[in-house]
Amino acid sequence: MTAVVRPTVSEYAELLAKYTDPDTCPTDALQPLPLIEEPAFVSWQQDIPRAYLEMSPEELDRRISAAREVLGKKLVVLGHHYQRDEVIKYADYTGDSFKLARLAADQEGVEFVLFCGVHFMAEAADILTEQNVKVILPNMAAGCSMADMADPDDVYAAWDEIHEMLGDGASVVPVTYMNSAASLKAFVGEQGGLVCTSSNADKALNWAFERGDKILFFPDQHLGRNTGYAMGIPLDEMVLWNWRLPNGGTTPEQLRKAKMILWQGHCSTHQRFSVEQIEKARRDYPGINVIVHPECKWDVVQAADQSGSTEKILKAVNEAPAGSAWAVGTEINMVNRLAHQNPDKTVFCLDPVVCPCSTMYRIHPAYLAWTLEGLIAGHVVNEIKVDQETRKWSLVALERMLALP
Repeated sequence: MTAVVRPTVSEYAELLAKYTDPDTCPTDALQPLPLIEEPAFVSWQQDIPRAYLEMSPEELDRRISAAREVLGKKLVVLGHHYQRDEVIKYADYTGDSFKLARLAADQEGVEFVLFCGVHFMAEAADILTEQNVKVILPNMAAGCSMADMADPDDVYAAWDEIHEMLGDGASVVPVTYMNSAASLKAFVGEQGGLVCTSSNADKALNWAFERGDKILFFPDQHLGRNTGYAMGIPLDEMVLWNWRLPNGGTTPEQLRKAKMILWQGHCSTHQRFSVEQIEKARRDYPGINVIVHPECKWDVVQAADQSGSTEKILKAVNEAPAGSAWAVGTEINMVNRLAHQNPDKTVFCLDPVVCPCSTMYRIHPAYLAWTLEGLIAGHVVNEIKVDQETRKWSLVALERMLALP
C-alpha cells in the first residue's frame, strides 16, 4: 500500500479553515479515494475507527456489499441526488429532499434507515418514520450551511420583533424550507405554518396566504423570492430580513407593505451560478437549454429558460430529445450523473469549477462501511433522534406539507 502523507499542523489548520467556510468552494477531483487522502477530511467526523481511513475503494465496496447482504430487508438506504456516485450506487431509493421525505414516511417493516444526505434530512426521516425505526446519518459532520444560517434563537427573536413592529392584528404565517433544523420545523408547526421544499414551494405559499396576509420565509431568501415572483408578487413587496441587524434592518413601513419577509440565507453552492455563465453557455452552444435550481439568485433564474427542483431538472433532461444541449445550474455530482445517463445529449454544469456540495460530499463510503458493520455487530452509531416535543410539532408542519395537493 502506498504510504499516506498526512498534513502538518499548520497545513491542517489551513485546510480546516478552507473547508469549514460555507462560502468556500474547494475543488475536489471527484475521484474515489481512501478517506484519509481526501483533503476535506480534516473538517469531517474524526471518531471513525482508524481501520477505515486507508481502505481502498475496492475494499470498501466489498465490505459495504457484504454488510448490506447480511442486513437484508432490515435496512433501507436513501440517497440524495447530490451524493457522489460511489455512495449513490448503494441507495435503494434516490431523490430530492421532498421525495426522500415521502419515501421515509412510506417505509414499513424496516429497522434501520441509512440516510445518505445531510443532518436536517435525517431529522425529517426520524420524525416521519415509526419511533422504533433507527435513522442513521453516516457522517455526523454532514450538515447544511444554509440551515445553519437560521439559528433557532435568531428566528424566535425575529418573530417577536416582526409582531412588535406590525402591532396588534398582524397576520404572519411562517414557512420553513426543508433545509432547516427540526426545532424550527416544530416552531413553524406550533405557529400555524408548514414546511416546503423546492418541489412544492408554490403550493406551500398558496396554503400560507389562505391563512394569513404575510409570510415569514426562511432560511433561503432565493427560493422564497423566486417562488413569490413566479406567483406574481412584485419584488418591492418582498423585504429581506437581515438577522444580524436590529429589527432585521427593516422599518415598520417596509414590513407593512411586504407580503413576504425573506430570511437572509442562501445555498453556498447555488450562489456560484451567474448570469455571465449563462451568457457564455449561450455563446458557446447556440440554442442551448438552460435550467437552474430555484436556490440560485433571482437574476440567474430570470436569465435561465427554466428553473426547478432537482426532480424537475432530472425529468426535463431525461425526457428531452436526443441531440439537445443542456446547461444545468445545480450541484456537480448530479449534473455529471445526468450527463452519463444521457450520452445522446450535451449536458454540462454552468459553473466551470468542480464544486460539489461541500457538506453532502462528507458522506464517504468509509462511513457507510463503519455504520453498517456496526449494525451487524449489534451497536448503532450516528443515530439521529429528535426529542418528543420537537417531533410532535415538526410532524404537524411536515404533515401539512405532505397533505398539499
